[in-house]
Amino acid sequence: MTLLDPQDFAGRIHVDGAWVPGGGGTTPSLEPATGKTLVEVGMADADDVARAAEGAAKAQRAWAALPHPARAAVLRRAGQLWEEHAEEISGWNVREVGAVPPLAGFALHVTAAECYEASALPSATSGSVLTSEEPRLSLAQRVPVGVVGVISPFNVPLILGIRAVAPALALGNAVLLKPDPRTVVTGGVTMVRIFEEAGLPPGVLQLLPGGGDVGQALVTDPRVRVIAFTGSTRAGRSVGELAGKHLKRAHLELGGNSAFLVRHDADVDEAVNLATWGAFLHQGQICMTVGRHLVHESLYESYVDELAAKAESMHVGDPAAGQVHLGPLIDETQRDRVHGLVTDAVAKGADLRAGGTYEGLFYRPTVLANPPRDAAAYCDEVFGPVASVVPFRDDDEAVALATDSEYGLSLGIVTADAMAGYELAQRIPTGIVHINDQTVNDEANAPFGGVGSSGTGSRHGGVEANVEAFTETRWITVRRRPGSYPF
Repeated sequence: MTLLDPQDFAGRIHVDGAWVPGGGGTTPSLEPATGKTLVEVGMADADDVARAAEGAAKAQRAWAALPHPARAAVLRRAGQLWEEHAEEISGWNVREVGAVPPLAGFALHVTAAECYEASALPSATSGSVLTSEEPRLSLAQRVPVGVVGVISPFNVPLILGIRAVAPALALGNAVLLKPDPRTVVTGGVTMVRIFEEAGLPPGVLQLLPGGGDVGQALVTDPRVRVIAFTGSTRAGRSVGELAGKHLKRAHLELGGNSAFLVRHDADVDEAVNLATWGAFLHQGQICMTVGRHLVHESLYESYVDELAAKAESMHVGDPAAGQVHLGPLIDETQRDRVHGLVTDAVAKGADLRAGGTYEGLFYRPTVLANPPRDAAAYCDEVFGPVASVVPFRDDDEAVALATDSEYGLSLGIVTADAMAGYELAQRIPTGIVHINDQTVNDEANAPFGGVGSSGTGSRHGGVEANVEAFTETRWITVRRRPGSYPF
């Protein structure tokens, strides 16, 4: 069976269980490697959001009322379907997103795992018994929030969508999903089709691709009680501000400029192997990408030499046409931004040791040695294959450099003394730390989130984090007989 036949979804959105034309018209889904149109996808507008929210609120009540084994079965079946259709979905991921096949395969693995992990949530503890000073039973009960709005980005659309969609559904909520318009098939259509085939009732998951107007309508609709947003820090600030104005929770997973510390006792070959993956995987279009390479001065020159040599040896090209290390950036706007940051850093004194050039959307992996600390390529999120490398004298200076950032998402430390690395990590505030590994890691059962400008600290992953994210706590008391009051 073909899961993603364009005849089923081309030019349409998914509302109340049906594929229908959207009020926002259509937009082409482009293959960034070639510029070819893969399919015309439907776009929603604010009226579609209102209609979908109304239908979702109705469908949610029946979904939440199902016995927990029934909801768990849908999530388990979804996990199986991701695996059964992995080749077809990976093909779309490679062509629409520009992911190299190993990353596309990893995304499918995590996506299936998210559904399997979520299948345990319907039977998770739903509350606790409280002590009370009155003669009554006192309970704290976890209940679904109702309708959850999920806004996901273009870069890893499967993982960054399913990590909110799956647990929200498992806990009895309905979901309105707004994927990035550039990756609607991979980040949206696939999820709807998978859950359709898994037996999810109509209306519980609805697809609303669109621009800022659709995102704003999701955040402001009174029937949408929680927003799970993954994207840029700039956009996240706007989402958080608007959600706060409308008194609803927003879980914000935002940008990063992760530090990778190489201590004096590290093995340079091992460190460069880690750094190459962490800096250049998926063309650097990952929020956890290694941005700042902080290397002890005794290893600095050899590290830069080896990293630059690795960068120069890497193959860049169409991941659908042959084996490559890096595919294309998502579009010209992103390419021009990346190149502007690189040329600005060089103009300010950075030593360009590799890369810094492009053909079409294919940007060469780039190494900038000792850029000025105020160069945007060093201190901001690049979202491209650019590694900025600077030296440090001792652990104290390494901590100072690592913490001199508005971001706090992921941190990698390479050292022969793992406990020294652990102690060093306690001094650097980030949501994620990997000792003797690079910064790009993801597991469905692990909490994920950042601090500072990397997000609100809300976590996806694991039972406790997901229950906290997608349920409300309600206090319930029960007396054997009505209480008596003085008036």
